[in-house]
Amino acid sequence: MDYHTCPNLAAMFFAEATRQGDRPFLWAKRSGAYHALTWRDAQQQVAEIAKGLRALGIARGDRVVLVAENGPAWVIADFAIMSAGGITVPAYTTHTVEDYRHVMTNCAAKAVIVSTAALARRALPAVAQSPSVATIVTMEPPDADVPTRIVPRSWQAVRDLGAASPGRVEDWIGAIGRDDIACLIYTSGTGGAPKGVMTTHGNILANCRSCFGLLETLGLGHEIFLSFLPLSHSYEHTAGMMFPISLGAEIYFAEGAETLAMNLTEARPTIMTAVPRLYEAFHQRILRAVEREGGLKAKLFFKTLALGRKRYEQPNGLGIAERIMDAILDILVRRKFKARFGGRLRAMVSGGAALNPEIGRFFLALGLRLLQGYGQTEAAPVISANPPDRIKIDTVGLPVVGVEIGFAEDGEILVRGDNVMKGYWNDAEATARALADGWLHTGDVGRLDNEGFLVITDRKKDFIKTSGGDMVAPARIEGCLTLQPEIGQAMVAGDRQPYLVAVLVPSQYLIDESARRNRAAGDTPLAERPDIRETLAAAVTRANALLAPFERIRRFVVASEPFTTANHQMTPTLKIRRHVIRQAYGEALSGLYEKTGGG
Repeated sequence: MDYHTCPNLAAMFFAEATRQGDRPFLWAKRSGAYHALTWRDAQQQVAEIAKGLRALGIARGDRVVLVAENGPAWVIADFAIMSAGGITVPAYTTHTVEDYRHVMTNCAAKAVIVSTAALARRALPAVAQSPSVATIVTMEPPDADVPTRIVPRSWQAVRDLGAASPGRVEDWIGAIGRDDIACLIYTSGTGGAPKGVMTTHGNILANCRSCFGLLETLGLGHEIFLSFLPLSHSYEHTAGMMFPISLGAEIYFAEGAETLAMNLTEARPTIMTAVPRLYEAFHQRILRAVEREGGLKAKLFFKTLALGRKRYEQPNGLGIAERIMDAILDILVRRKFKARFGGRLRAMVSGGAALNPEIGRFFLALGLRLLQGYGQTEAAPVISANPPDRIKIDTVGLPVVGVEIGFAEDGEILVRGDNVMKGYWNDAEATARALADGWLHTGDVGRLDNEGFLVITDRKKDFIKTSGGDMVAPARIEGCLTLQPEIGQAMVAGDRQPYLVAVLVPSQYLIDESARRNRAAGDTPLAERPDIRETLAAAVTRANALLAPFERIRRFVVASEPFTTANHQMTPTLKIRRHVIRQAYGEALSGLYEKTGGG
């Protein structure tokens, strides 16, 4: 793939599909087993849906909202919309009716494609409030009311319409330029109403070129990716779909979080992209399993960790006896853990939020190459990453090929390159703020270390300033808290207050232990169980020992439920929504400053 001369993403897909022919492309589960859609079949479906959309009135530049779960149909719909000359507007499956209404009305959508009846129950009421929508395409029959002004079309009917249409997809694709908008990807809304990021074909192609430059030292060949994160997020859209397609790779779609471990052994990916929350969950699961096993196996595991960490931190620091032992542990321990991840992973990439360095060192010590990266939706999204042959896991790596990094006077990270967005849809004021002086203002604060690796301090807007004048980065403290096995999730607060407090979610491990110790607790809320509060208090004390005095947590609230996408306390890529959590626990947090007792 020549990323410099490729005219657009649709042309990239059709060229690669022609090259690959009947080779497997998109893998999804049916009846308990993975089945593949070939490149040739996918190409035919994209062409038919594109022609069908054109026949239904979708014209160049029209916005089409896509509401669907990850899977082959998502990929086909995305490329069909672009091939017809339209602009894909991905929407999260976790959206509420109001969220869908905001997206549809903000972008003045011409059409909506929705996959399941369950999603249609939330998407169709939003369509009723969005007068610009003239076409609805459903992948399965909806059981919700369809606005009377619209006659819904089934996915198959649109394919049939396209197959009978005389239009030429090649002509429409030929008219698309690199500077044309490929998609409007809405920001996650961690700081207010989501904004539509105008991402061009050239932005994503430039980012694919950057990803290739990052990983080419691995000797990229026939790659297999496992897609887990929502394709409606820019990280997975580029790194988990567009980049693999540019390589002619196979893409497996994970069934869900609860089956991810099994899907890893089924797909046996060579490259996987995920968010820190997923690696944290793997870390806790592995440690619990080792502790249950105990005995010699546990001793060998922790010896492997110790030697692996020493080898990472001091590349030439292992003595002869340690090197021999480390090689033996490669066979006895590391090989088995690599098999849990499919056995042929050459790189795991962490992005979307800050990765706790201790989690990164854990996987590196086990022989799993983990690369922390950094990006933003506004940058298509990859900005920097750790090179596979030069990993500094406490940083987010070096700027990727084609990306320039600068800094404002207050330390804010600035980005310039072909990957930077065109602007925010229908929001000139926000665009002017974000793209001032030729640079993308990221809103993140950081610095370069002495080797040019980027270190992220925190989000500018997330900084907490205590009443004593101390500036605190909450993400760092939350990382220390969640390293404790008893703490599953944490959110730190304390702006303009004398000390810091937190909302803590007990880990599943602690909840299970509490239930085992006190079966009489029954349905007693977690926040009302004394043993859970006492155990969390001890965990906070251990975490505080790793922090500076002004960073320490003085008091905490036990959350009534985990932070999830369902309660809108996490984004679809599993970042906490601070403003939502503060709203939910505001009264309880305020009460912590009125207490004179302990946690």
